[in-house]
Amino acid sequence: MVNGGGLDGHRLARMRDVMAGHVEQGRVPGLVMAVWRRGEAHVETLGHPAFGTSAPLGRDALFRISSMTKPITAVAALILVEECRLRLDEPVDELLPELAGRRVLARPDGPLDDTVPAERPITVRDLLTFRLGMGMALDEAWWGTPYARAAQGLGIAGFGPPRPDVPHTADEWLSRLATLPLMYQPGERWLYNIGSLVLGVLVERVSGQPLETFLRERLFGPLGMKDTAFSVPAAGLHRLPTSYAVDPGGGLSVYDGVEDSAWSRPPAFADGAAGLVSTLDDFLAFARMLLDGGVYGGERILSRPAVELMTSDQLTPRQRAEAFGDAGSWGFGVSVVTRRDQLWATPGRYGWDGGLGTSWWSDPAENLIGVLLTQRLQFPAHNPVYLDFWTSVYQAVAD
Repeated sequence: MVNGGGLDGHRLARMRDVMAGHVEQGRVPGLVMAVWRRGEAHVETLGHPAFGTSAPLGRDALFRISSMTKPITAVAALILVEECRLRLDEPVDELLPELAGRRVLARPDGPLDDTVPAERPITVRDLLTFRLGMGMALDEAWWGTPYARAAQGLGIAGFGPPRPDVPHTADEWLSRLATLPLMYQPGERWLYNIGSLVLGVLVERVSGQPLETFLRERLFGPLGMKDTAFSVPAAGLHRLPTSYAVDPGGGLSVYDGVEDSAWSRPPAFADGAAGLVSTLDDFLAFARMLLDGGVYGGERILSRPAVELMTSDQLTPRQRAEAFGDAGSWGFGVSVVTRRDQLWATPGRYGWDGGLGTSWWSDPAENLIGVLLTQRLQFPAHNPVYLDFWTSVYQAVAD
């Protein structure tokens, strides 16, 4: 049985059974998922918003999408690039003077006072591609370096778990960040996360608006993303599932509750890397806009060339190998598949995951979008819920 989107109905039922098994086994209390292909959407809601409750999880549940915020911030910056209010290869010194005249560590694992001058300024492109010279290295050894300890000691967002409860404004956050040297020369290496936070501050300064206001007017409004925001109002907290983390013993413990959630109040600093909450339908609208070349509902958000630039490989071979191995790379705010090494790894496929249990990828070759929303904090490659979702999506392709 093949539906109009070229997906096998019997295999979609298999996907539901597999994902329902994860709920029944207690790996997550519930989940919402969608497979969209060629204009047809298959949506499932399973389980509950928290362990120990019998209430069903709704399709309109509000999920902390953490790093799935990054592509949204990248689109905001590209809107300003297309309006010629930003230029990709222009230094950010004038708009972000805190980051002018940078010093760079003589060696990345060395003391913070052993530095050399930066060889060039940081550019907008550096922020979009995560090559500004500061951020997190995705290996265990990084956390033991003097740089990592100093960054965490500053108490600012971006160098640890994604919670928006830091009591700093955007300007204070950037001032504190600027007390650190760069780890690498601008453009030298891909480092995770910080580029999107700095990019959010840049969007605020260029637009003259708070990041959330700019996003609401230029992106969320046109796309009908009425529930996507940096916090949840009191009247909407009943739609916020409990967030869980995997404890050392392998069990799940509460990471962020509901009534006392860090997202139950507006943050002092809108985290452009990991701060948003969203719903399945809101994020699916964002994903469809990109897959359709920047258009949604007849309204153009970005040009097709801008979307193609955003979703194409922007790293050097060495940077790609260091950060992603030989099967992936990075564009602007999204990862890009460069080689098929999994059932779901079509070259050109792009998207990103959220560390609190969410995942989105779009596949232009298959005209396919997948979105998985849970609230279980775990690295995606170690999460069987994530792995089985994407296997199940692609095994349902019927042509």
